[in-house]
Amino acid sequence: MALRNVRVIGDDVLRKKCREVKELKERDRILIDDMFDTMYEENGVGLAAPQVGVLKRIVVIDTGDNPLVLINPVILETSGEQTGDEGCLSLPGKSGKVTRPNYVKVKALDENMEEFELEATELLARAVCHECDHLDGVLYVDKVEGELNTVEYDDGEEEYWEE
Repeated sequence: MALRNVRVIGDDVLRKKCREVKELKERDRILIDDMFDTMYEENGVGLAAPQVGVLKRIVVIDTGDNPLVLINPVILETSGEQTGDEGCLSLPGKSGKVTRPNYVKVKALDENMEEFELEATELLARAVCHECDHLDGVLYVDKVEGELNTVEYDDGEEEYWEE
């Protein structure tokens, strides 16, 4: 397991559409482990493969309940809405208000390439939508309502809810 460099806004890889994963190879398993390590090291809750320079439809998410791997995720259904601050490791030190669905149902493959469906609400729904956007070259800044804000915390450390 290793830490990967997180690509930041301006890197062309973040604007490209990712390829579907047809077969999970050993290097993909290593990628998934590295993505979790990188996400945790950066205090994020989600990370998509293009953020570490790999154009594959792979996402990892951990909102504190259960680490998730979504391979080839497809959003099947959404409802409701929530508006809140959103950030991204690919845009360090910034956040902005984004409206997302409050409920999402997604179909994906797990690390065994077995299909499953996930229903998510609130933060997890936001994270799923945010990460799935990355797989299509869409960044949260494309959806920000108003201005981007600088993220600062009392302890002087920067921290991000997302990725």
